[in-house]
Amino acid sequence: MGRAGYLIQCVEMSLRRLKLERVDLYQLHRIDPRTPLEESLGALLRMQEQGKIRHIGLSEVTPAEIEAAEKIVRIVTVQNRYSFADRRHEETLTYCERRGIGFLPWYPYAGGKMLKADHPAAQALGRVAARHSVTVPQLSLAWLLHRSPVLLPIPGTSKVAHLEENVAAAQIHLTAEDWAEVESAAGAAR
Repeated sequence: MGRAGYLIQCVEMSLRRLKLERVDLYQLHRIDPRTPLEESLGALLRMQEQGKIRHIGLSEVTPAEIEAAEKIVRIVTVQNRYSFADRRHEETLTYCERRGIGFLPWYPYAGGKMLKADHPAAQALGRVAARHSVTVPQLSLAWLLHRSPVLLPIPGTSKVAHLEENVAAAQIHLTAEDWAEVESAAGAAR
């Protein structure tokens, strides 16, 4: 998966499918433990030098892996699983904040766990959401946007109504007390 030839082929196929001359952000979705990082990222760097990739990002990485990668190429984004209920990559987010690297959390709703009434945080989130006439998914996206200036969530959507609801989450403004209640619920969610 991380061999140079395979990655070059993937970039070329993406360009053809998208009918583009350049991919603005190419995410290496997994570091292949069987392929030297220099080979994988070296191939992407060559594609970048040819003008076929503008920026390079990584997925599911640790701070140490980002540091190793940055010895080869500039990393502009990290895409790790992260949500209100799943903060195992907190250290990576903090690292990205210090370095000015964009953090793209995928699975921001934790598979809908926060929507279930028996989830530890569901009631607290529901109370705050109700006070502001928003949904719990909107509140969880608002929490991510509030959590860090380098965070840009990737909520999946298959319907226009969900897209509109997701976009509206950026307009949610809570009081300091509301955020404290949400943070308290976040502690219970972990």
